[in-house]
Amino acid sequence: MPRIALSSFALALGLSFLLSTAWAGVGRDEAVSLAHRTVPGRVLAVERGLHVDNSVVWRIQVLTAAGEVRLVVIDAESGRPR
Repeated sequence: MPRIALSSFALALGLSFLLSTAWAGVGRDEAVSLAHRTVPGRVLAVERGLHVDNSVVWRIQVLTAAGEVRLVVIDAESGRPR
């Protein structure tokens, strides 16, 4: 009986990770596309992290045609630039 409970727990834990990823509002590629609309240029780096209000955001560094490096922050739930 303990073996069944342990495997059920492992299954539930695995599904929770999969479902949280599947329900994410904006993925990496979509965040990059949204950043290009805000600041056109070449993407240097993309990272997912927490904003100061503990919301999940994408931080995208973009090199503009003028040679400036700009940081675009995209809300991972709504897709809106911050």
